[in-house]
Amino acid sequence: MMAWLQLWTTGLMATVALSISLAIAEDSGLPAVGAEKPVEIVKKESHPVLFRQKREWIWNSLYVEEEKPAPVAYKIGQLKSSQRLEVKSFKIEGEGANTIFTVDRKGDLFVTRSLDREEKSSYQLIARMYDGNNKLIEDAGEFVVQVTDINDNSPVFPRTYNGSIMERSMIGTKVVEVRATDADDPTTANGELRYSLIQDLSAFEIDSITGVISCKIQNLDRETKSQYVVVVRAQDMRGIASGSTATTSVTITITDTNDNIASFTRKTYELQVPEDHKVNEKIGILELEDRDQIQNKEPTFTIPNDISKVFNIELSPNKDGNIMLKKALDFETKNTYTFNVDVQENLRNLRFPADNLNSAVTKAQVIIRVLDVDEPPLFSQLMYSFTVVEESMVSNIGTVTAKDPDRANKNIRYSILDKDCLITINPFTGQLSTLRMLDRELEATHVFQVKAQEEPSGLESFVKVNITVKDINDNKPELTVDEIFLCENDVANTVIGTLRAVDKDDQPASFTFSLASESSNFSIRDYGNSTADVIVKMGPFSMDDPKDYSVDVRITDGGRPIQTSITKLAIKSCRCDARRIPTQCKAGARRMGVSVHALIAILLCILTILVIVILFVMRKRYQKDSLASMKNSGEIHEQLVTYDEEGGGEMDTNGYDVSILSSACHDGSLLRHPDHHPHPSLYAMVQKAPHHSQPTACKGDMAVMIEVKKEEADHDRDGFPYDTLHIYGYEGPESLAGSLSSLESSSTGSNLDYDFLSDWGPRFRTLAELYGVDGPEYYHQY
Repeated sequence: MMAWLQLWTTGLMATVALSISLAIAEDSGLPAVGAEKPVEIVKKESHPVLFRQKREWIWNSLYVEEEKPAPVAYKIGQLKSSQRLEVKSFKIEGEGANTIFTVDRKGDLFVTRSLDREEKSSYQLIARMYDGNNKLIEDAGEFVVQVTDINDNSPVFPRTYNGSIMERSMIGTKVVEVRATDADDPTTANGELRYSLIQDLSAFEIDSITGVISCKIQNLDRETKSQYVVVVRAQDMRGIASGSTATTSVTITITDTNDNIASFTRKTYELQVPEDHKVNEKIGILELEDRDQIQNKEPTFTIPNDISKVFNIELSPNKDGNIMLKKALDFETKNTYTFNVDVQENLRNLRFPADNLNSAVTKAQVIIRVLDVDEPPLFSQLMYSFTVVEESMVSNIGTVTAKDPDRANKNIRYSILDKDCLITINPFTGQLSTLRMLDRELEATHVFQVKAQEEPSGLESFVKVNITVKDINDNKPELTVDEIFLCENDVANTVIGTLRAVDKDDQPASFTFSLASESSNFSIRDYGNSTADVIVKMGPFSMDDPKDYSVDVRITDGGRPIQTSITKLAIKSCRCDARRIPTQCKAGARRMGVSVHALIAILLCILTILVIVILFVMRKRYQKDSLASMKNSGEIHEQLVTYDEEGGGEMDTNGYDVSILSSACHDGSLLRHPDHHPHPSLYAMVQKAPHHSQPTACKGDMAVMIEVKKEEADHDRDGFPYDTLHIYGYEGPESLAGSLSSLESSSTGSNLDYDFLSDWGPRFRTLAELYGVDGPEYYHQY
């Protein structure tokens, strides 16, 4: 309140001084400082000049203590004015007006309830004074009610604090800064905090004002203790005993640094490795012990120079030493390696000696024993390359050599894997040779694999062989020319076309062109640059001339040996316009030389067709002879015919005589015995029995005969298969109804008299002859 009063008094005095200076300036006619514009405004404007009215408020200091109980409103001050009136009243507006703060007619200001500074520390109010007629006497006057603080809040740590510090850090190294807050007024002792440590004071300290925790020793060791937990206390009232307190735990982690030397876990390492161990692969591990964390484990290994050509030591993911093979081992050459390995560590950030300086094992002996294994043959080269001149048989292209690296030194056998390879190899010496002449134009390079295998059937290995075919001048040049034509009006020395040539050989060629036979109409002009022109000797020509024009062109390639070709070049006769563009041409033929390879291919095709035709004719003839021999075989069963329709009675017996089969079952003549020789007819003469004799029909013999015939047909290699299906109407002896076959119905096996059939007329004569007896015994030959 006093501050506001002082401010108001200072403003009032400034206003009075400004008014006096303006009055003096007007009387003297001198310009007044800071009043130049108002003077001009007064002169130019017609409005009157407004002057601030002097206020008569007299303020007392207005303060309210927080948390003060107010069961009844209590007075905190009075509103006063220098104007003296008997009857007056006051009204207030602003924050908490007429609720928290009230004013009576005397101007006394009251508080109606308890206030909290932490909720609101000051209230802005406006006061007005009225007379008895409720007329405004004193306009708005602003004043502030301040809420004074008491120590009603304790310190609070807003979050959890954690810190870290590297081991072996220097004294005073900052770890973490902790901060507590207090809702009380920070400008008073109620809000001033002090910090202290109340637990584990061995390694750290805290600044009481700033709250910075720092290291107070220089021998922090993570390997001994990796974490500290300290308790920080914050106390207000500048740390006096009566102040409120709060505590928090701070976890301090000791981070690692490389302050320990890597040490071998053993003084001697013994390893075994087979001699066929692959290069650049691990043989074994040299374990190390280091108390530091793995990111600070930085060992370096040293081995003798001669050993470093065979072995190398690399760091493993766990920062141990992996022994790697740099060079292939050979048990037969050296079977044991013994050497020392030193390990060191760069302690570049360490200001003190390492903790394990005196106990670390930094030198170890390594013994590597090579184990013998059966190794495959070893070629003298990784790949073989040879050169062969084309179109020649070469008996010694080169030699592929392999040996058994083992002490047994077994013999090696060589072979080529590619089946269609034109190169062969001596299986014992490895010498390569050609199977036939090579042609560079067909295949310029031959690549194949050679297998070397220990005898008799041991291990094997492979090598790649590359044979380059060297070119010779063995191809004739070929003419390449666009269509050449002559015009009717061509005169002498007219160029009608340009000649060029190509050569399949790889050698550079210098072609020369000439006429193989003299021509009366044309000549060739060779330019010496592998081109030539065809020139008219004399003209003009006529399309009505039936003669076809052509020239024989001789081409030489200039190689060694020189190759020459002759090609007949057809020249068309045309009727041309003035620009020598043909408008009408007479058809002509252009013939080019045929290569030797094309002729060979044509001959091979013709020969193949002839062989196929001959084989086809021979097959037909063979089939015809087979059918003829089958027809000559008079087997009786070829005459047994089965019709898939109802028969015509006795007329069907013309096809065969049933009595032959029926009679055969009694005398066994149908059965072939092993002591009998084959006969063109398997059935012999069968006697027709007399009428008076009626022997009992044999049962089961027909079945035996069928089985015997089947067995003979299955095992007879000389007999031909027949396409006829033979069906025997035989029911078998086991049938209760008896056989329905006519095989047992012959005259010899029947006890019935069929003489009455002859009385039935001519139509039954055949049946009567079949079953009747019309004379003495006779033999019927089939």
